[in-house]
Amino acid sequence: MITIYHNPRCSKSRATCELVATANASNEPVEVVEYLKNPLTVEQLKSLHALLGGPLRDMMRTNETEYTELALGEEGVTDEQRYEAIAKHPILLQRPIVVRNGRAVIGRPPENVAALFA
Repeated sequence: MITIYHNPRCSKSRATCELVATANASNEPVEVVEYLKNPLTVEQLKSLHALLGGPLRDMMRTNETEYTELALGEEGVTDEQRYEAIAKHPILLQRPIVVRNGRAVIGRPPENVAALFA
């Protein structure tokens, strides 16, 4: 199963969906999650972060107004607070994110997704 956390208004996200369709030679099932319509829970975000690895901020859109307004980049803000913020304001989730075979990558640029098919 391939899961794509997708924002259809984002050109990078659309390009990533096209790349997955092309790279998916074995026709694995693909689930497209429009996370703005169906926000992830804190637990789902934690699981996704574990697959991505790296700092939690890497899976956040730090240029969004909500990031600044909620002071999520300030010293002393916990990851738990950041997870809660993403769950409440899904626009903060970096996009697109593709999960396959227990691994995940952020598709910025979309070519990053090719590593999941190598």
